[in-house]
Amino acid sequence: MRSLVLLIGLAATTAAAQEPGDGSAVRICAGGDVLIGNNLDTLWAARAAARHDVPVPPFPNADSLLAPLRPLIRDADLVLLNIEGAIGDGPAPRKCRQGSTACYAFRQPPYVAEALGRFAGDAALVGNVANNHAMDAGPEGWRETRTTLRRAGIWVTGADTLATPVVVGEGDTVAVLGFSTFVAGPDARDLSGVRRHVARAFARYGRVVVSVHMGAEGRNALRTRDASERFLGEDRGNPVSFVRVALESGASLVIGHGPHVLRAAGWRGDGLAFYSLGNLLTYGPFNLREPLDVGGIACASIDRAARVVDAVFHSTYQVPPGVVYPDPAARGAELIDSLGRLDFPRSHGRVLADGSVERPR
Repeated sequence: MRSLVLLIGLAATTAAAQEPGDGSAVRICAGGDVLIGNNLDTLWAARAAARHDVPVPPFPNADSLLAPLRPLIRDADLVLLNIEGAIGDGPAPRKCRQGSTACYAFRQPPYVAEALGRFAGDAALVGNVANNHAMDAGPEGWRETRTTLRRAGIWVTGADTLATPVVVGEGDTVAVLGFSTFVAGPDARDLSGVRRHVARAFARYGRVVVSVHMGAEGRNALRTRDASERFLGEDRGNPVSFVRVALESGASLVIGHGPHVLRAAGWRGDGLAFYSLGNLLTYGPFNLREPLDVGGIACASIDRAARVVDAVFHSTYQVPPGVVYPDPAARGAELIDSLGRLDFPRSHGRVLADGSVERPR
């Protein structure tokens, strides 16, 4: 019944945060998919209430749901999240066919954007809108999403091929680019385009962070291989090739999401990639059976030479219908470490017991 208790009032858990390793470094904290309610379909809430025998409000208190994550980003200059679904209200075109069992349409109420704006505190919050649910309310809904986020003081990335320059700290600029393998956002499968867009941002701004929504989905999608991945008949791209091109072109940090599970982390030179940060806060009709219930927030400090000088992973977990807690057992950190040893034995990000992400020995 912990989910019901937290829906009424959540107590934030204090978590140790690693200090930046350089006084001139910029601290980036990133999470995976975020969905807080769904006004395109509220029937899931009644089904969840019957399944768990507790009240499940379709539109929860977003500030309360986000509260446990605040200690994990307390040292951030910039927070990056994937906005898993449109944001808005009013009529919307139907995305899914009647009776479909493999199609989901997500749109969060506008108050969610306001809560996300408050969540980051003094840090700049960047929302990625390049993903497979960004246009669930149609092209007009995608425009409304971006407008609503900006009105809430949230920077938007993934709407085009130009980087979003975000000024943080003492006037440092971080350029953020969003990619996906879907209609919304620049195509992550177009590697020549990826190289061009990242290199342009690096030449102008120096510090570049890339967000990418790609890869197969589900409990069987934990492994990362250097090959194109397919899901539901779609080409979801080659995440290893994408990361290689992005880091070679000047990106310091690549944040992956889309598979709904955690994946390995890997180094390339002074750049670091998290191939998937999984589900961070997904309140709605999501499958949260293990390992889909495990997520986390990755933080990294990028110095003026665009090098990642330290990194840490804060593990989280969710209970239905999507209530997030910091995980004292650090299951996410352990999972990323073990997957890295399997998938990238020479370059994996070693995740220690305290969450620190180190280079391989």
